[in-house]
Amino acid sequence: MPLLGQASGGWAESSSALRILYVGHKNSVGVLTADSFTQTNPPIVAVAATISTQVNTAALGVLSGSVCFTRPRAAGGGGSNMVGGPDPLGAATADTHPLGCFINSANGNAYENTPGTASGVGPYVSSMGTYGNALYETQVLTGAGAGNALTAYAVGQYLWASHNGYLTNAVTGDFAGGATGLQVYEGNIGYTANVGPVCTLIGVLKMPADATQGEIVYDQWI
Repeated sequence: MPLLGQASGGWAESSSALRILYVGHKNSVGVLTADSFTQTNPPIVAVAATISTQVNTAALGVLSGSVCFTRPRAAGGGGSNMVGGPDPLGAATADTHPLGCFINSANGNAYENTPGTASGVGPYVSSMGTYGNALYETQVLTGAGAGNALTAYAVGQYLWASHNGYLTNAVTGDFAGGATGLQVYEGNIGYTANVGPVCTLIGVLKMPADATQGEIVYDQWI
């Protein structure tokens, strides 16, 4: 049975990895960085590209369903009011933070209009909402457990932005105490003893993916 909500039509009718059930804001204020159209996918850590029949990870540029970040640094092709995927400088960027999730891929898909390419704007959803997303990490990215399967997605889990700018349910890559092997991406990520990394919460999982619905459903908190 399909999920109820503001979305309509079959999943196959859309090439977007992000399915809007209840929308917050479709934010189109920011301007896409140059590398938003040229980044490879996955952009940072290639050990664990999410495999999804709904997502063409061979495409260049930020993908629908991926996390939109602030991108003020010129070294990453950024500046004032610029947004995009994770900065290639990685943890060296102390001012790169999640804003929401992109609605469509920057470069679009075959036989579709490409408004992002034409306008330089990539709308993303912010200010809460409920979404189905087919773009999420399935394997540990860093640390001793790199390449192993992540803990299964389950109702009530917190969701974060991974190094690749995809959703993930894990903060540390090796599941060991300490500030190494981080699964998440955030420029000025902090670390509190006995608590763990402190970073921006994307949302809370409501439904894990299954064989019928190849997406995770979550309430977005940013």
